[in-house]
Amino acid sequence: MQKQGFFFIIILVLFFNCTKEKNDAIKLTGFVNPFIGSDGPGNTYPGATMPFGMVQLSPDIGIPGWDRIAGYYYQDSIISGFSHMHLTGTGAGDLYDILVMPTNSKFSKRIKENNFKPFSSFSHDKETASPGYYAVDLLDYNIKAEVTATNRTGIHKYTFPKDSLSQIHVDLGYALNWDSPTDTQIKVVNNTTIRGYRKSTGWAKDQRVYFQIEVSKPFKSYELYQNDSLVSDVAKGKNTKIILNYATDKGEEIILKTGLSTGNIEGAKLSLEKEAPHFNFEEYRKQADEIWEKQLQKIKIESKDSTKKHIFYTMLYQSMLAPTLLSDLNGNYKGANDTIMNAGDFNRYDTFSLWDTYRAAHPLYTILHPNKVSDMIKSMLAHYKETGLLPVWSMQGNETNMMIGYHAVPVVVDAYFKGIDFNTELAYEACKASAMDNARQIDTYKELGFVPIDVKHENWSVSKTLEYAYDDWCIAKFAEKLGKEEDYQYFLKRSENWRNVYDEQSSFMRPKYKEGNFIEKFIPKEYTPYFCESNAWQYVWNVPQNLEGLIKTIGGEERFEQKLDSMFSLNPLPEDKLPIFSTGMIGQYAHGNEPSHHVGYLYNYINKPWKAQSIIREILETQYKNEPNGHCGNEDCGQMSSWYVLSSLGFYPVNPAQGMYSFGSPIFDKATINLENGNQFTVEAINNSTENKYIQSITLNEKEINRNYIRHSEIANGGKLVFKMGNKPAVNKTYNLGISSKIYQ
Repeated sequence: MQKQGFFFIIILVLFFNCTKEKNDAIKLTGFVNPFIGSDGPGNTYPGATMPFGMVQLSPDIGIPGWDRIAGYYYQDSIISGFSHMHLTGTGAGDLYDILVMPTNSKFSKRIKENNFKPFSSFSHDKETASPGYYAVDLLDYNIKAEVTATNRTGIHKYTFPKDSLSQIHVDLGYALNWDSPTDTQIKVVNNTTIRGYRKSTGWAKDQRVYFQIEVSKPFKSYELYQNDSLVSDVAKGKNTKIILNYATDKGEEIILKTGLSTGNIEGAKLSLEKEAPHFNFEEYRKQADEIWEKQLQKIKIESKDSTKKHIFYTMLYQSMLAPTLLSDLNGNYKGANDTIMNAGDFNRYDTFSLWDTYRAAHPLYTILHPNKVSDMIKSMLAHYKETGLLPVWSMQGNETNMMIGYHAVPVVVDAYFKGIDFNTELAYEACKASAMDNARQIDTYKELGFVPIDVKHENWSVSKTLEYAYDDWCIAKFAEKLGKEEDYQYFLKRSENWRNVYDEQSSFMRPKYKEGNFIEKFIPKEYTPYFCESNAWQYVWNVPQNLEGLIKTIGGEERFEQKLDSMFSLNPLPEDKLPIFSTGMIGQYAHGNEPSHHVGYLYNYINKPWKAQSIIREILETQYKNEPNGHCGNEDCGQMSSWYVLSSLGFYPVNPAQGMYSFGSPIFDKATINLENGNQFTVEAINNSTENKYIQSITLNEKEINRNYIRHSEIANGGKLVFKMGNKPAVNKTYNLGISSKIYQ
């Protein structure tokens, strides 16, 4: 009997050890669902890329439209090829460079909708995606297509059936949405190598990508087209393509790899030599998975809710899809001054969607990726040296001037106060130059203290005034720290320009004529040209640099609370005209667009934190889903996902350049942040559940704190933050609210 008991214990121990090993072996990449946002308004792509990589190798439907801004739309049923560059979650129809499509003799149908390009039907049942990998069966050809990536190369694997007319098409004339080629070239080097370039225009006016393609099996012949005419060795023009001809056996695999550079052919060739020297597809796929796993391991969460883990790790993954590499391995890149520049000792990044990402994405990067943040700031300063201004919305070595503000400023200032390495004097010079420029109505703003109404289609006058004023506060704090007293006083005064568009009668920020009088007809919930992708309800809260002043101006804490309550309860009426960006609505709050993202946290500034906890938990649980239609609005280059990552941990940067994070309502039992400096910061939520969303008490490193924020330095130093949760608001607890205009280092 004792012997049997002993063996039973041994079996039990082995069982639990095996179970533990199995749980420990679960890879975080397995929780990522790249299809989230590929349906609905998310505008994400499911293809293969690396963290902040140059290549985004993803399937293209080949049909234009808002829903297909990222090239792919989950509701569609055809694929027209795999192009190497895509934007993530934007409203901009650009890129789609270097389209590759395998075909054979089994199917030859063409349709007008995709400009008569080759295509195949596909089924989601025969499609899969994970970080750094995408695969789909092209049903009409019986070809299995798989793609993976390194930082600067895309690797394709095509498994063909037996066919004497198997082909691989490389199409540089292919264009979608706003994109249009201006000059392309294909040169046949030998029967395994082609190279060339694609120059194009669109949202970004001067895009250049140089490439070298190598294939694992020599092609037996080729057809090279220049503007639909056959040529021999080199094709040059707006519309060029090449068809590589093969005879394949059943199950035969052909690997195609593409090296990219925005600088020159030599850089593209070096990308292949250094990053993809062989044809072992599985090795590249494994390498990509390992790199993504390492990045995802920067935050380890504990939760019994598998769905929340899928959402969290997908959001963490999507937060790392932009900015993207611009420089090649030689350091060369296409500069914003339209010449080839060299980055020297740092990696040059671009795709800075700053109106979106300054709010949460860049603060998240300072926690998780401070080394990359250094290169990102240096990239912005390179843009300044090339153009005389910091970037506004830059991509592929171009300034698009999309959206408003000079929001590189808060990103630079936040990084400075957090100790990120870059040239401080150059950074201050760049910030000041961007704020003193006369373009984009900054001249009028400087003269009048506000941006007035004019007749332009997208005047955005109120929004510009508010966003400029916030950026001015950032420069003021930068100047103060550097001992530049005159500049400090000047920009501090400008940071109060929000008061010039506040209308006491309506208690909203209201459009104003140049003469100083407010617009006559004014309905706060209407969407007008005076507010950037928003209305007056959504922009009245846009004074993160002086919330105390805003609260007082609106009428004190009680009136402010009433107005916040109305924000979340004044639902649109059926007859209200809501624009395409007004999504994720909770009352007038629109989580699908960025100006609303900090508003739920404002209850903290009137000592009503339980109201913040309640609404933040509602947003977390209703506006993100583990399904293709899982984003309530454009993902916007990491902003929507970064909001989720930070908020799910229990804190958020209301003032993004302050170095302080305001508490919300954590949704995970435990989260461990593994910092690049070797420290660990743990967030634990005791008694956490759907019902227990209210914070009862908070301890930091085993000492109770009575404040509703945590400093960046406290996270960076490592430690343990513990929330005790309950199902009722802790209404009798008084918190130290913090000061919205103070920098917390």
